[in-house]
Amino acid sequence: MDDIEALRDFSRFYTQRLGLLGQSYLGSGLGVTEVRVLWELAFGAQGSAREIAERLGLDEGYLSRLLAGFEKKGWIVRAPDPEDARRRLLRLTGEGKALAASHDKASRAAVGGFLGQMSPDARALLGDGLARVKQAFNPPEACELKDLAPGDAGWIVERHGLLYARDEGYDATFEALVAEIMADFLRSHDPARESGWIAWGGGRRLGSVFCVSRGEETAQLRLFFLEPEARGLGLGRMMLDACLTFARDKGYRELVLWTHESHAAACRLYDKAGFERIGRRAAQEFGQDTVIIDYRIDL
Repeated sequence: MDDIEALRDFSRFYTQRLGLLGQSYLGSGLGVTEVRVLWELAFGAQGSAREIAERLGLDEGYLSRLLAGFEKKGWIVRAPDPEDARRRLLRLTGEGKALAASHDKASRAAVGGFLGQMSPDARALLGDGLARVKQAFNPPEACELKDLAPGDAGWIVERHGLLYARDEGYDATFEALVAEIMADFLRSHDPARESGWIAWGGGRRLGSVFCVSRGEETAQLRLFFLEPEARGLGLGRMMLDACLTFARDKGYRELVLWTHESHAAACRLYDKAGFERIGRRAAQEFGQDTVIIDYRIDL
């Protein structure tokens, strides 16, 4: 199944499971779109009809007819914007607020009943999956780096193993190498001169980067990784800068690293950041013919 069919299949699955196919949503007598607009008016940001249409991706003409029906039923009123008399804001009446609250309560009860049939592990899996889907559609606007925490090491090994097997064809020896690096770091790293960070955004892990010692004057960047959907957002440069800053603050004179020539985006990042290519060598590793590029930068 290709990506298009996979998404269409999921759409058919969740609309059926959540009861979104009927003309009346949860027996309310309203369709899904009408209930969603009511929710937006009750719990979303205030705005004009045009702004709500833009937020929900609705045709303005269709929304205008829907709102006219709301107004006729006494659920909404239109009022001038105190800051711009030309702009008309939509507000729910008391009856409209009560109706929206009733629908929201019914929706929570329905979803709660659905989740109540699942085991705690299944619910945790669902929550993680929903976060990943939302992340794919909406790349995080704000990301932060956090120190390594329990559970992070296993994630690093798993994601390196899965993605490098998928994208580069690496065999299990690469995952074993990452596991060995992580185990060595956890057992014996020097917190005063070495550190590792996890990039977080949208409530989930997006990447990793480590700075480890290779002597009094030399630090090495290791396990620099970004999830595919987090690439191209400037997060990689932020992570690289954090590693460089840490190495400088700890008194290292240079930072070194190695990567594979096939990792073109990473190579461009290092070149742009001022790293010098000091070596290039062919190798046969991880079940593939590879070309290793060695980098260094003065600190």
